[in-house]
Amino acid sequence: MSKRAIICVDDEKTVLNTLKAQLKKHFSNNYRYEFAESADEAIELIEELVEEEVTILIIVSDWLMPGIKGDEFLVIVHKKYPQIVKVILTGQADEESIERLRRNVNLHRCLFKPWEEKDLLDTITSGIGISGIGI
Repeated sequence: MSKRAIICVDDEKTVLNTLKAQLKKHFSNNYRYEFAESADEAIELIEELVEEEVTILIIVSDWLMPGIKGDEFLVIVHKKYPQIVKVILTGQADEESIERLRRNVNLHRCLFKPWEEKDLLDTITSGIGISGIGI
């Protein structure tokens, strides 16, 4: 299994299933794909992957989730793992929240729901390039 991971976080299973299908179709088995339904679950997942010495390349996180919202989650991740490329996926976030993420966590990109598959794939590809790991 690949030692490089892409993590997707969203409280809607249908969104996670769509992300999984699109990523696997395009990137095949080049990466490990991990999915979490909440920020808390994602934080646990990140810690497990780090323990397993898996390099987390990108996190794609929903903004509006129960408990910890996506912007708060990405701030937590950035403080501990600033090298991870961060993408917010939203149908709800306002421009102020997005701008705050750009400043505070070096947000790579904001994708709006419903997203275009090409935009997602371009975002992941460019994010992997930023990570310095390569495709």
